[in-house]
Amino acid sequence: MKAKQQQWTPAAIRTAWADFFAENDHARVESASLIPAGDPTLLFTTAGMVQFKPFFAGTARPPHPRVYSIQKCLRTTDLESVGKTARHCTFFEMLGNFSFGDYFKQGAIELAWTFSLDVLKFNPEQIYITVYKDDSEAEEIWNKHIGVPVERITRLGKADNWWGPAGDSGACGPCSELYLDRGAQYCSCPPKKKAACKPGGDCDRFMEYWNLVFNQFHQDTAGKLHPLPQTGIDTGAGLERLSALLCNVDSVYDTAEMAAIVHAIEDLTAELRADGKRIPYESADLNKAAPFRVLTDHVRAACFAIADGIYPDNTGRGYVIRRVLRRALLFARELGIEQPILHRLVPTTIAVFGDAYPALKQ
Repeated sequence: MKAKQQQWTPAAIRTAWADFFAENDHARVESASLIPAGDPTLLFTTAGMVQFKPFFAGTARPPHPRVYSIQKCLRTTDLESVGKTARHCTFFEMLGNFSFGDYFKQGAIELAWTFSLDVLKFNPEQIYITVYKDDSEAEEIWNKHIGVPVERITRLGKADNWWGPAGDSGACGPCSELYLDRGAQYCSCPPKKKAACKPGGDCDRFMEYWNLVFNQFHQDTAGKLHPLPQTGIDTGAGLERLSALLCNVDSVYDTAEMAAIVHAIEDLTAELRADGKRIPYESADLNKAAPFRVLTDHVRAACFAIADGIYPDNTGRGYVIRRVLRRALLFARELGIEQPILHRLVPTTIAVFGDAYPALKQ
């Protein structure tokens, strides 16, 4: 499949994903709620595979051996990183493709490579791969079958290249991640370490855009691993990260949809600051950009959470949303804003995302 010449809007990326996987015999499954159904081990839907946990466990039958989705996700494990990097978000859209006893490692890798090159038109020489340290099979597929040089394949440990389970038990396994090298200008490593910069670090030079999870095991509540009845594939590609890479902008907050909220914040600084001064967003200056990014992300996360029935509260998932909103207010103060601002950003958020997610308008 060849991509059409088009502007890579988020809507275009969603459409390209849907078209590609439909053409590769995947059935579409709609996004689940941010509230996991029948899963008390999770406060939020944190990945596309959450609604498919019974299929991987073999306790329920999937609608099709291959499916794809565009899933709303909310994660707070990286909350403190939001605003400090070019890539972290609390709320994000995860593009996923899944196999339940159908294709496994080679099939998942082939699909990811084909989509990356033929649809997204990424330069193959800029794509770097990570694999789990003991997964020689995945490394061999990437090197011998796909043709990625060993110099662009990195073996990492469990902290980086082992995924799952989602919750206190469930499917898990080694994973392989695809990174795009954005160039040395994005390297934030100390001078002495710049030459050794590679995927898997905290630097924004190499941006992970796709994670391929090879589900082989079920981890029980005691942490023990048991072979799954059948192997499965669970992948996730971040829409916001793909948008940033395809549009060649500094961060996910410089993409068209996110930038609309950022610009609304800029305008409100002049109105809500006591001195009436308008504070500009400076993407290249991380310290100055952080308050804008945090406000953008946290308001968006709260809007999607509330649309799914999660309201600020003193307990449970509602408390998490309350904490997110409080953090947003703290960063608003860094912009010199003491007056209420969060509700003023809701109309822009709905205007930007409401067409793709009509529940926001209700």
